[in-house]
Amino acid sequence: MKIGFIGTGVMGAAIIKNLMAAGHKLTVFNRTKTKAEPLIAVGATWAPTPREVAAQSDIVFTMVGFPQDVEQVYFEKEGIFAGLTEGATAIDMTTSQPSLAAKLATYGNEHGFNVLDAPVSGGDIGAKQGSLTIMVGGDEETYNKVLPLFKAIGKKANYFGSAGAGQHAKMANQIMIAGTMTGLTEMLLYTRKAGLNEKKILETLSSGGADNWSMDNYVPRILKNDYTPGFFARHFLKDLRIALAEADQMGLDLRATNEAKRLYEIMVDVKGLGAQGTQGLINIY
Repeated sequence: MKIGFIGTGVMGAAIIKNLMAAGHKLTVFNRTKTKAEPLIAVGATWAPTPREVAAQSDIVFTMVGFPQDVEQVYFEKEGIFAGLTEGATAIDMTTSQPSLAAKLATYGNEHGFNVLDAPVSGGDIGAKQGSLTIMVGGDEETYNKVLPLFKAIGKKANYFGSAGAGQHAKMANQIMIAGTMTGLTEMLLYTRKAGLNEKKILETLSSGGADNWSMDNYVPRILKNDYTPGFFARHFLKDLRIALAEADQMGLDLRATNEAKRLYEIMVDVKGLGAQGTQGLINIY
């Protein structure tokens, strides 16, 4: 199967490698070509524009940064929609706005394309290990057709309904993550102030009711002063803003999530630490 992939960052590059390991030919594009060169070196084909990627592919995946990037990469003159052939499928794995996912799907339906929204959870570790959780919205028949590809890159794929439903599911995920990130940060601060052994605390909490994915994966990095991004803080802040905007439209007051957003705004907008991983939240305390 001819597969295109646009966005070769930390997550995208790992997903591409897993798709190639499953025997698929990949055509790739990234705004900064140097970030794609390691993939080209192991067999991926470079295309100069998203349009060219789409023209050469049966299925095109996208994983870019922000909703405006998604809109640009699909709708611009040299974008995906300009190159897709009738019957082709586009799968946006960017965490983005449910309304934008619906807009992409509507355009696709009107022009003979299939478009799914399929954001993921699991971070860089999940991407590298092929153990991502994938949340999908869009046409169910199309979802079933591409399910083998999801199984090549993830341990779990769930279909949630019409276009945008995958993005709503990801918002639920990010709301939960917001709580675990603030929790692990303040747990570490308390542990240090109380003079406790941090590694022993992690070992203890990981075996009890406080265990969670964020703590297990990010606390060891913090203990090594490793703030490299498995997931960029600036992207997480974007996700929290989307989630809270959607919640506001539903009449929900998510107070804890609002506080997490405020803390990440300090980290990203005030302290300028948006290029760190989400575990860098501890650096603002």
